[in-house]
Amino acid sequence: MASSARAGPGAGGGGRGVRGRLRTWMLEGLADIAKQQPGPYAEVQHPGRPWWKVMCLTGVDYFSTLGYQPGIAALAAGVLSPVATLVLVLVTVAGALPVYRRVAEESPHGQGSIAMLERLLSFWQGKLFVLVLLGFAATDFLITITLSAADATAHLIENPNVGGTLRGHQVAVTLVLIALLGGVFLKGFTEAIGLAVVLVGIYLTLNLVVVVVGLQRVIVEPHVVSDWTTALTTEHGNPLLMIGIALIIFPKLALGLSGFETGVAVMPHVEGDPGDTEERPVGRIHGTKKLLTTAALIMSVFLIATSFITTLLIPQREFEPGGAANGRALAYLAHEHLGNGFGSVYDVSTIVILWFAGASAMAGLLNLMPRYLPRYGMAPHWARAVRPMVLVFTLIAFLVTWIFDANVDAQGGAYATGVLVLIASASIAVTIAARKARQRRWTAVFAIIAAVFVYTTAANVVERPDGVKIGACFIAGIIGLSLMSRIARAFELRVTQVDLDPMADRFVRDIAHRTIRFIANEPDRRDMAEYRDKLRQIRTDNDLPAEEDFIFVEVTVADPSEFETQLRVCGEVLHGRYRVLTLVSSSIPNALAGMLLHVRDLTDQRPHIYFEWTEGNPIHHFLRFFLFGQGEVAPVTREVLREAEPDRARRPHVHVG
Repeated sequence: MASSARAGPGAGGGGRGVRGRLRTWMLEGLADIAKQQPGPYAEVQHPGRPWWKVMCLTGVDYFSTLGYQPGIAALAAGVLSPVATLVLVLVTVAGALPVYRRVAEESPHGQGSIAMLERLLSFWQGKLFVLVLLGFAATDFLITITLSAADATAHLIENPNVGGTLRGHQVAVTLVLIALLGGVFLKGFTEAIGLAVVLVGIYLTLNLVVVVVGLQRVIVEPHVVSDWTTALTTEHGNPLLMIGIALIIFPKLALGLSGFETGVAVMPHVEGDPGDTEERPVGRIHGTKKLLTTAALIMSVFLIATSFITTLLIPQREFEPGGAANGRALAYLAHEHLGNGFGSVYDVSTIVILWFAGASAMAGLLNLMPRYLPRYGMAPHWARAVRPMVLVFTLIAFLVTWIFDANVDAQGGAYATGVLVLIASASIAVTIAARKARQRRWTAVFAIIAAVFVYTTAANVVERPDGVKIGACFIAGIIGLSLMSRIARAFELRVTQVDLDPMADRFVRDIAHRTIRFIANEPDRRDMAEYRDKLRQIRTDNDLPAEEDFIFVEVTVADPSEFETQLRVCGEVLHGRYRVLTLVSSSIPNALAGMLLHVRDLTDQRPHIYFEWTEGNPIHHFLRFFLFGQGEVAPVTREVLREAEPDRARRPHVHVG
């Protein structure tokens, strides 16, 4: 027993030391409640990079879709794939591109279209609306990670040099790739632009070689063109019918629109002009517009060319599940026409960029979620730190991979739904922004674009309801966990700063020479009788002599859905005798607790505050407090003070009569 007693503290201390070091490492970079959240896309302090380099950072997501987009188009449209892809390109250049160029103007700090829509709504409906959009954003980014990793696995397994040793282990290989991605972020993802430039440069060069060789093959074997046109006219008749069918098929090709939301997320990395200001970074906005335009044009050319050569040169059966070109059409051509050596190099490049596309998506998640959820009080404090969130997202990606069995085609619907909802919401946001700016022409243009994307989103949901089901699961999970977190943090002190105006400061310093006593008052008519009767009631309930001095405190609830508050305390004298402090906050108990602690620190005295009990059901009052910042104020104020100040000897006094 004695030996155990001696060993116990040392062992426990060592355990606590290990746990402490692990905790410190996990929460490294955790921001204070009033500070900006950390993350790969947080406001950068280092000089920006040229726009074309930053384009490669978003390009690992956008350009990597070439790894699977031609195959998806061939599966969806068959011989009509080039025509359907042409429709996709037109929507990209004439629709998504102008929308996100406007988003770059309206949200130049990387917040994206969600921040634009957040400004349109307040109170709980605004918060719930943002949570829904975050659910679709999570669908987009997380499926980017899992789909890209699954397609990287497909390229690896289908490589002839692997020899089939990995066949049947798609899920395990995909999980390893996702785990490696998580490991990169756990180690620290601080600067990826240089690596992205190399990967994108190599990948686009290899794709250009495949496209050139494919076009040469088409020229050398002209019968493939005649065979294709014959099949096209036989199956679909006249050109108008082809275009109509292509429009119907278009929602299935929405994966080719991915990357625009990431494009505005990386804006803080774009080099601005010397005259840029934080409020209006004109140079950064101009550079981001060039980034978006160049990326869209490059991708458009590759989409049309790759769709054309894969449709003409690859038998349709090879695109089917289990076929050699399923999910890897260009890799199939690389092996078929350039040999296994070049094909293997192409496979390696594709695997790496698809894997790194997941890195771009992970960085987007780490930028997006901590920007909103902790500020809403809908995530624990550790959600502001990068590493715990990396673990959460990695585990969710494991689950999604297992559910979808690492199948690229099966995840296409969920990915397309996330992409389309974000683009549709962005188009609606810019339409509203143009209307507010009284730009009638742009309002009409953006309204038409919004209608196109809303239709496309609806058609995709009808055609592939699994996508919206997965999105709904993410939304339900985010809203459920967010509300649980908000309830768990209900009694947390959420006041980030307290400022007293000169009159309020004079009141506090004057009463500090005596016992500091406040009366919590719910303002009504604010006439003399209200304050006289309230003062008499407090003195009677608490058996206080008439000579005791009091200051009234009144809190007005502004937006009860807000979590964090900066308090501005204003003093005034009413009816020539009653001193009143007024505050505006999202929660009455939190405002009172924050003010009491501030007065304590300012005067080095423990202030007293007096309440009256509120009649009614306690559960009803808690719901009023949770939703509307009111309810039974006295016990909640005391509980907030108890959590904020564990030392009873320093805690302000709360009296209820």
